[in-house]
Amino acid sequence: MDVVDAYARLGSYRAAAELCGVDPKTVKRKVLAHEAGRLDDQRAERAPVPKNTDAVRAVVLDLVREANGRGTAKRLLAAARTAGYAGSDRNFRRLVASVKRQVRGEIGRHQRRPAVWAPGETVAIDWGLLPSGLKVFCAVLAWSRVRFVRVARDETAASTLAMLADCFDALGGVPAKVLADRMGCLKGGTVANVVIPTPDYVRFATHYRFAPDFCHPADPESKGIVENLVGYAKTDLVLPESDDLVVLNDACRRWCAELNARQHSEICAIPDERLVEERALLRELPMLRPRIGRTELRKVDKLSTIRIASARYSVPHRLVGVTVEAVTFDGKVRVYDLDGVLVADHRQLAPGEAAVLDEHYPSPRKTPSRGPRARTEAEREFLALGEPAEAFIRQGAAAGMTMLPKEIIEIVDDILPAHGPELVAKALARAARFGRFRATDVRSILAIGTALVEPAAGGDNVIVALPAAEVRSFDAYRMENLA
Repeated sequence: MDVVDAYARLGSYRAAAELCGVDPKTVKRKVLAHEAGRLDDQRAERAPVPKNTDAVRAVVLDLVREANGRGTAKRLLAAARTAGYAGSDRNFRRLVASVKRQVRGEIGRHQRRPAVWAPGETVAIDWGLLPSGLKVFCAVLAWSRVRFVRVARDETAASTLAMLADCFDALGGVPAKVLADRMGCLKGGTVANVVIPTPDYVRFATHYRFAPDFCHPADPESKGIVENLVGYAKTDLVLPESDDLVVLNDACRRWCAELNARQHSEICAIPDERLVEERALLRELPMLRPRIGRTELRKVDKLSTIRIASARYSVPHRLVGVTVEAVTFDGKVRVYDLDGVLVADHRQLAPGEAAVLDEHYPSPRKTPSRGPRARTEAEREFLALGEPAEAFIRQGAAAGMTMLPKEIIEIVDDILPAHGPELVAKALARAARFGRFRATDVRSILAIGTALVEPAAGGDNVIVALPAAEVRSFDAYRMENLA
């Protein structure tokens, strides 16, 4: 609004200044000039004020044009100083900003148009980072706007392909192409600005029969349909406090089910209902999933195991000597035979550890046994006495009885025929109990016979009820009371 009209309406310099956004003195000066008839003369006579940046504007304009509208004021200031600029840094930054706007206007920008998606044609994918540090994988089926969100610990090629396979399963089909940015895990290289997919991604795409598609560099707008979903997931997705990916992805499934059951603001339709129509145009899912992860061939050794990353994993014993395929992914080691059948599934272990399953072997695991084994006839007769004889040998050997073989021969030849196996076995048990490992000690135990004292464990404490004593106060013992 003109300051003179504002003053005429309000009748106050200050009120007119607040309405027009100028100083009250400016309003007063213009009103007085208008009343004196000199306002138009002041406007005509006012000459443009020269700026200290005008002398170097042409220099800065040439430099910015050479850089295609790029460059910082800090880098251009040295050239301007050489050309004679003596003003402040702030004025020079204003000049550079003005020149950049001019040059970018000359260059012009690509005029974008709204995307028109065809049914069954495109699914857009992207990764994001949640505040918790987990990675979130997002995918949008473009025409029906069905959203797919899962979380993972990394953005490797194995994780990306596994998430994409889960997305196809959730959609119930495969679209014609998958649109992604230039992910390092999927990009093998570029030629003439054309992305070359990695061999693993090509095999994956061939298995599912879709065409890989990539955005241009620094062009996130071309897949803004999934960029919006990544931002929405960062702010709206609430995950439980758990470190288990199964629990976290269950929460993601519930969030996506709620999201896809609501009306979408862009298409004014429910994504789940449009998916029913679009599913008829999707390619059929293959019968088997591709093996995602690091694949290695191993030959099963005689122990019916294979070694992966210095860790040992068991496989069925029927595969001994056969080459199998081991796939490592998501903390699991899965082993397949030559026919592609899963034969073993183990948790990934650290180097030096072993995962051995009893069902992979024809017989149950035996308890390690390193008991005494008879080598002579005397030892055979001695061990025939049972556990007391084995305990006698074990404890005698542990005590360092180097003459134990001779003592056993004497027990077998002299003592056993005289007393019989039953009494000798009891004597051996008592001798081992008290650490006596000579034949004379066994003979002494047998000589005592029934007079042997068998130590018994201590019993419970004897509790006897004591009679109650009469209780008297201290006053009862005063001299006058005793008298």
